[in-house]
Amino acid sequence: MRRLSRARKAPRDLALRARMVELSWAGQRVPAIADELRCSPKTVRRWLHRFNRLGLDGLEDLGGQGRKRRITESERSRIIGLVKQPAPGRLTVQADGELAAEDESGPPEWTLDALAAEARMLGIGVGRSQVRRILLAEGVRWRRTRSWTRSRDADFEGKGPGSSSSTPARPRARRSSAPTSSDR
Repeated sequence: MRRLSRARKAPRDLALRARMVELSWAGQRVPAIADELRCSPKTVRRWLHRFNRLGLDGLEDLGGQGRKRRITESERSRIIGLVKQPAPGRLTVQADGELAAEDESGPPEWTLDALAAEARMLGIGVGRSQVRRILLAEGVRWRRTRSWTRSRDADFEGKGPGSSSSTPARPRARRSSAPTSSDR
Protein backbone atom coordinates (compact mmCIF):
# COMPACT_ATOMS: atom_id res chain seq x y z
CA MET A 1 0.00 0.00 0.00
CA ARG A 2 2.88 2.34 0.82
CA ARG A 3 4.51 1.75 -2.59
CA LEU A 4 1.22 2.40 -4.36
CA SER A 5 0.57 5.64 -2.48
CA ARG A 6 4.01 6.95 -3.47
CA ALA A 7 4.15 5.54 -6.99
CA ARG A 8 4.91 8.08 -9.68
CA LYS A 9 3.65 5.94 -12.55
CA ALA A 10 0.33 4.98 -10.94
CA PRO A 11 -2.81 7.00 -11.74
CA ARG A 12 -3.07 9.99 -9.44
CA ASP A 13 -6.52 9.05 -8.10
CA LEU A 14 -5.39 5.54 -7.23
CA ALA A 15 -2.32 6.85 -5.39
CA LEU A 16 -4.49 9.32 -3.45
CA ARG A 17 -6.89 6.56 -2.39
CA ALA A 18 -3.98 4.35 -1.32
CA ARG A 19 -2.66 7.27 0.73
CA MET A 20 -6.07 7.49 2.46
CA VAL A 21 -5.82 3.84 3.45
CA GLU A 22 -2.21 4.26 4.56
CA LEU A 23 -3.07 7.22 6.80
CA SER A 24 -6.01 5.28 8.22
CA TRP A 25 -3.71 2.38 9.08
CA ALA A 26 -1.40 4.88 10.79
CA GLY A 27 -4.26 5.66 13.17
CA GLN A 28 -5.44 9.00 11.80
CA ARG A 29 -9.14 9.83 11.95
CA VAL A 30 -11.22 10.61 8.87
CA PRO A 31 -11.35 14.42 9.39
CA ALA A 32 -7.56 14.58 9.78
CA ILE A 33 -7.06 12.50 6.61
CA ALA A 34 -9.47 14.74 4.70
CA ASP A 35 -7.64 17.87 5.86
CA GLU A 36 -4.24 16.47 4.92
CA LEU A 37 -5.35 15.30 1.47
CA ARG A 38 -7.60 18.34 0.85
CA CYS A 39 -10.77 16.43 0.18
CA SER A 40 -14.13 15.84 1.82
CA PRO A 41 -14.49 13.54 4.85
CA LYS A 42 -17.36 11.89 2.97
CA THR A 43 -14.94 11.01 0.14
CA VAL A 44 -12.45 9.52 2.60
CA ARG A 45 -15.16 7.41 4.25
CA ARG A 46 -16.45 6.15 0.90
CA TRP A 47 -13.02 4.98 -0.25
CA LEU A 48 -12.13 3.41 3.10
CA HIS A 49 -15.42 1.48 3.11
CA ARG A 50 -14.84 0.31 -0.46
CA PHE A 51 -11.31 -0.78 0.41
CA ASN A 52 -12.57 -2.71 3.47
CA ARG A 53 -15.24 -4.40 1.35
CA LEU A 54 -13.29 -5.14 -1.86
CA GLY A 55 -9.62 -4.87 -0.94
CA LEU A 56 -7.14 -3.31 -3.37
CA ASP A 57 -9.62 -3.67 -6.25
CA GLY A 58 -11.97 -1.35 -4.33
CA LEU A 59 -9.60 1.56 -4.93
CA GLU A 60 -9.96 1.28 -8.72
CA ASP A 61 -12.56 3.27 -10.62
CA LEU A 62 -15.66 1.35 -11.56
CA GLY A 63 -16.09 0.99 -15.29
CA GLY A 64 -19.18 2.00 -17.18
CA GLN A 65 -19.82 5.30 -15.46
CA GLY A 66 -21.66 7.99 -17.40
CA ARG A 67 -23.60 7.98 -20.61
CA LYS A 68 -22.45 5.62 -23.32
CA ARG A 69 -21.35 7.04 -26.65
CA ARG A 70 -23.97 6.82 -29.34
CA ILE A 71 -21.50 6.59 -32.22
CA THR A 72 -18.12 4.90 -32.44
CA GLU A 73 -14.77 6.54 -33.12
CA SER A 74 -14.73 5.17 -36.65
CA GLU A 75 -18.14 6.75 -37.30
CA ARG A 76 -16.83 10.06 -35.93
CA SER A 77 -13.86 9.77 -38.28
CA ARG A 78 -16.17 9.13 -41.23
CA ILE A 79 -18.17 12.27 -40.40
CA ILE A 80 -14.97 14.33 -40.20
CA GLY A 81 -13.82 12.77 -43.47
CA LEU A 82 -17.01 13.93 -45.19
CA VAL A 83 -16.02 17.55 -44.70
CA LYS A 84 -12.72 16.96 -46.50
CA GLN A 85 -14.53 15.64 -49.57
CA PRO A 86 -16.18 18.03 -52.02
CA ALA A 87 -19.94 18.36 -51.57
CA PRO A 88 -21.90 16.25 -54.10
CA GLY A 89 -23.57 19.27 -55.71
CA ARG A 90 -20.40 21.35 -55.98
CA LEU A 91 -19.60 22.46 -59.48
CA THR A 92 -16.20 21.35 -60.76
CA VAL A 93 -14.44 22.04 -64.03
CA GLN A 94 -14.40 18.91 -66.18
CA ALA A 95 -11.65 17.92 -68.65
CA ASP A 96 -13.56 19.53 -71.53
CA GLY A 97 -13.81 22.85 -69.63
CA GLU A 98 -17.49 22.51 -68.73
CA LEU A 99 -18.84 22.91 -65.23
CA ALA A 100 -20.62 19.88 -63.82
CA ALA A 101 -21.63 18.50 -60.44
CA GLU A 102 -21.38 14.90 -59.28
CA ASP A 103 -24.98 15.04 -58.04
CA GLU A 104 -27.12 17.91 -59.34
CA SER A 105 -29.64 17.51 -56.52
CA GLY A 106 -26.97 17.47 -53.78
CA PRO A 107 -25.88 20.48 -51.77
CA PRO A 108 -23.21 22.68 -53.39
CA GLU A 109 -21.57 23.39 -50.03
CA TRP A 110 -21.40 21.36 -46.82
CA THR A 111 -23.80 22.59 -44.20
CA LEU A 112 -24.57 20.93 -40.90
CA ASP A 113 -27.90 19.70 -42.27
CA ALA A 114 -26.23 18.32 -45.40
CA LEU A 115 -23.51 16.60 -43.36
CA ALA A 116 -26.08 15.05 -41.01
CA ALA A 117 -28.16 13.82 -43.97
CA GLU A 118 -25.09 12.34 -45.67
CA ALA A 119 -24.02 10.64 -42.43
CA ARG A 120 -27.50 9.12 -42.10
CA MET A 121 -27.22 7.83 -45.67
CA LEU A 122 -23.97 6.14 -44.63
CA GLY A 123 -25.82 4.44 -41.76
CA ILE A 124 -24.63 6.72 -38.96
CA GLY A 125 -27.54 7.80 -36.77
CA VAL A 126 -26.53 11.36 -35.95
CA GLY A 127 -28.29 14.71 -35.74
CA ARG A 128 -27.29 18.18 -36.84
CA SER A 129 -26.27 19.35 -33.36
CA GLN A 130 -24.12 16.29 -32.76
CA VAL A 131 -22.34 16.81 -36.10
CA ARG A 132 -21.64 20.39 -35.00
CA ARG A 133 -20.24 19.25 -31.64
CA ILE A 134 -18.01 16.65 -33.31
CA LEU A 135 -16.59 19.14 -35.82
CA LEU A 136 -16.05 21.84 -33.20
CA ALA A 137 -14.31 19.39 -30.86
CA GLU A 138 -11.95 18.30 -33.64
CA GLY A 139 -11.36 21.87 -34.84
CA VAL A 140 -12.64 21.04 -38.33
CA ARG A 141 -14.12 23.87 -40.40
CA TRP A 142 -17.18 23.00 -42.41
CA ARG A 143 -18.10 26.54 -43.36
CA ARG A 144 -16.61 27.83 -46.57
CA THR A 145 -16.12 31.42 -47.62
CA ARG A 146 -19.05 32.82 -49.54
CA SER A 147 -18.58 32.02 -53.20
CA TRP A 148 -20.36 35.19 -54.36
CA THR A 149 -17.94 37.54 -52.61
CA ARG A 150 -15.14 37.01 -55.10
CA SER A 151 -14.83 36.05 -58.71
CA ARG A 152 -12.09 34.42 -60.78
CA ASP A 153 -13.31 36.28 -63.85
CA ALA A 154 -10.63 38.71 -65.09
CA ASP A 155 -13.30 41.14 -66.36
CA PHE A 156 -15.15 41.20 -63.05
CA GLU A 157 -15.20 44.55 -61.30
CA GLY A 158 -15.76 44.62 -57.59
CA LYS A 159 -18.13 46.94 -55.85
CA GLY A 160 -17.29 50.57 -56.23
CA PRO A 161 -16.80 53.02 -53.43
CA GLY A 162 -19.54 53.46 -50.86
CA SER A 163 -22.44 55.86 -51.23
CA SER A 164 -21.78 59.53 -51.64
CA SER A 165 -20.86 61.63 -48.70
CA SER A 166 -23.60 64.16 -49.46
CA THR A 167 -25.80 62.60 -46.80
CA PRO A 168 -24.07 63.14 -43.47
CA ALA A 169 -23.88 60.32 -40.99
CA ARG A 170 -26.11 60.61 -37.97
CA PRO A 171 -24.13 62.11 -35.11
CA ARG A 172 -23.87 59.92 -32.08
CA ALA A 173 -25.55 61.39 -29.04
CA ARG A 174 -23.46 61.62 -25.96
CA ARG A 175 -24.68 59.40 -23.16
CA SER A 176 -25.29 61.00 -19.84
CA SER A 177 -23.50 59.56 -16.89
CA ALA A 178 -26.33 60.37 -14.48
CA PRO A 179 -28.61 57.45 -13.56
CA THR A 180 -32.06 57.72 -15.07
CA SER A 181 -33.81 55.18 -12.95
CA SER A 182 -36.59 56.63 -10.83
CA ASP A 183 -36.07 54.00 -8.14
CA ARG A 184 -32.88 55.57 -6.86
